[in-house]
Amino acid sequence: MTELSSIRNFSIVAHIDHGKSTLADRLIQFCGGLTDREMKEQVLDSMELERERGITIKAQTVRLSYKANDGKIYILNIMDTPGHVDFSYEVSRSLAACEGSLLIVDSTQGVEAQTLANAYQAINNDHEILPVLNKIDLPSSEPDKIKSQIEDVLGIETDNASLVSAKTGVGIEDLLNKIITLLPSPSGEITKELKCMLVDSWYDSYLGVVVLVRVINGELKKGQKIRFMATGATYSIDRVGIFSPKAIEVDMLGPGEIGFINSGIKSVSDCKVGDTITDDKLPTEEALPGFKPSQPVVFCGMFPVDSDDYEHMRDSMSKLGLNDSSFSYEPEVSPALGYGFRCGFLGLLHLEIIRDRFEREFNLELVTTAPSVVYKILMKDGSTLNLHNPTDMPDPVKVENISEPWIKATIIVPEEFLGSVLELCTSKRGIQQNMSYAGNRPLVEYKLPLNEVVFDFYDRLKSITKGYASFDYEIIGYEVNNLVKVGILINGDPVDALSLIVHKDRSEQRGRALCSRLKDLIPRQQFKVAIQAAIGGKIIARETVASFRKDVTQKLYGGDVTRKNKLLEKQKKGKKRMRQFGKVDIPQNTFLNALKMNDNN
Repeated sequence: MTELSSIRNFSIVAHIDHGKSTLADRLIQFCGGLTDREMKEQVLDSMELERERGITIKAQTVRLSYKANDGKIYILNIMDTPGHVDFSYEVSRSLAACEGSLLIVDSTQGVEAQTLANAYQAINNDHEILPVLNKIDLPSSEPDKIKSQIEDVLGIETDNASLVSAKTGVGIEDLLNKIITLLPSPSGEITKELKCMLVDSWYDSYLGVVVLVRVINGELKKGQKIRFMATGATYSIDRVGIFSPKAIEVDMLGPGEIGFINSGIKSVSDCKVGDTITDDKLPTEEALPGFKPSQPVVFCGMFPVDSDDYEHMRDSMSKLGLNDSSFSYEPEVSPALGYGFRCGFLGLLHLEIIRDRFEREFNLELVTTAPSVVYKILMKDGSTLNLHNPTDMPDPVKVENISEPWIKATIIVPEEFLGSVLELCTSKRGIQQNMSYAGNRPLVEYKLPLNEVVFDFYDRLKSITKGYASFDYEIIGYEVNNLVKVGILINGDPVDALSLIVHKDRSEQRGRALCSRLKDLIPRQQFKVAIQAAIGGKIIARETVASFRKDVTQKLYGGDVTRKNKLLEKQKKGKKRMRQFGKVDIPQNTFLNALKMNDNN
């Protein structure tokens, strides 16, 4: 068993693209976790989507051995975490399993919005924080200026800050020595009853459910019978192991150690992230507090293109839900799209990632409806209901008022783009709360309605600031507003997948924009297609998709004009009949593309 004093558990937190995964690569390489032949860039980003997009989606764990200058061998359990605001739940889970954090700051960019958010999360978890200034090999690096910025904005001492270049490997040995001297070792007792935290779980097609655990007290061994305290399920352990970063079987895991177990878990519902695992015969008296459940902020419907895939989709949902506990779902039926699921996400990027994972990992083709947030509706009889789907909006006559969620947004932006950012926030019904400076860059705090942010706010913010702005948000509560449901009719038939709830003052503009967007997206038919936006029975916008027109008079030559008119009348009757019985085919990508529009369309 490893001595507690020689274990260091820490997570790597930072803003997007500040070099978390690259630093993890250098630490693995320096400690000999992989040979040079086995090394590749971002080795912990194992998912194809992560490598393709260049972002970390899942927090990954690796255990390394480091021989210090005094000859003592230390065990380092590193957790590489995502930087994007949509995956903050992954970060919070990783922090709960560790005692310290490396806070990485790009020495050319300085403190960004997610640097603030992740640093405060680490402070709330009582972590010892070690600042690391990365990218010091770049000519524009300003370590002294960034150090004072960290002290001013975050209030974290930088006397012990490490200066490294994760790309070239400069300063890695100095960083490792600081990790073993400045970060605390875990506490725990092997003689006490077994108590482990379930940090993460995922489905492996060969091994079944794999569970990542952090041992608090006691020991985990192969053949031991364990109990999941939240569900009461009991299993016998088949395999105990660690990631180094390759999976290696070990005899046991003791206090303070992080590793994985396989125990033939068949039911995905038995693995609740944050659950306490204990010995079945000698259980621990009190369970760990667990993790606060994630609150989905964006909802949308997902339906299989082929209705025969529904069962396969249900299986895939439970496997993906096991791997990503911030993703929630429940069955839903739509008149237009058939059987599917209403799914909850932490943001629009999270939605896109989940949809891509379904297509790649489970070979499923899906139709995704318009994303919406959760509204609270107060009925005239005094009852309240949560509205996840605009289609389920009750009769407006029975509704007293509708409340929408609001967020507090923190935006850090270079001075020259400040005007454009303030203009964007105001156009989204934002209310300015505060403005200060993070070093020499403005830090703006705005109160914004969430439904204005989930569609295209982040994309527009990046485009008007040439990618230099950083953005983070937290939900602050609900406020009553003048909201209405805009429905879309195609040839008189309502398309529930495209209905949306908007502020009344914006309804006409949003309806027009959506109709003109759909006009470009819906393919032409043999007959005219009318696209209308309506609030209740009142039509507020209309566009028409022109029909294909065959020249039926082509074969005529000479003769009286009545011959020509006769053929045109015959064609008109055929088109009228076709419009009565014809079905408009809406391609599946229309639903998401229709909503990726900016308000200037």
